Amino acid sequence: MAISTLFHALVVLLISTALATTKANTEGDALYALRRAVDDPQGVLESWDPTLVDPCTWFHVTCDSENRVSRLELYMNNLVGSVPQELGGLKSLISLDLYHNNLTGPIPSSLSNLSNLKFLRLNGNKLTGRIPRELTKLGSLKILDVSNNDLCGTIPTWGTFSKFSEESFMNNPRLEGPELMGFVRYDAGGCK
Repeated sequence: MAISTLFHALVVLLISTALATTKANTEGDALYALRRAVDDPQGVLESWDPTLVDPCTWFHVTCDSENRVSRLELYMNNLVGSVPQELGGLKSLISLDLYHNNLTGPIPSSLSNLSNLKFLRLNGNKLTGRIPRELTKLGSLKILDVSNNDLCGTIPTWGTFSKFSEESFMNNPRLEGPELMGFVRYDAGGCK
């Protein structure tokens, strides 16, 4: 009986370790996608080694008590490139701070998968395209700042976006709004 109990405990431990490793690898893959997507002139991502199982040891990455990535703080580092869709896989992320870099391209709609996200700061970049409507579903979002980019289209006004002031969106010369429900089509205009 003691051998059976010991065997059972060992199996549970191995499965738990495998699941934790899989989670860490998935998060590490998402973070490494960002490292591959951007030029890093200041070398702030040098510690992001994909061979390490645990991205919690990487600089600018903070993890919670369960070793899940909860904060990504890469502001003011002159990063050049796009925000990869893979960041939407960081399910425990509470804070995504990529402000004051030289990021280009669209805001990935996959960020709407970050149901725990409270702080999304993408201001002071060169982001283009529309604000993904899927982001309005982020019920935990407290702070949104996409100001000082080159976003276009209209500003969403429903869901969590109903509580954000115009300062969250200012200095986007091609951005119109706020959107009036039923009066302005989301796809109106030549926004790309």
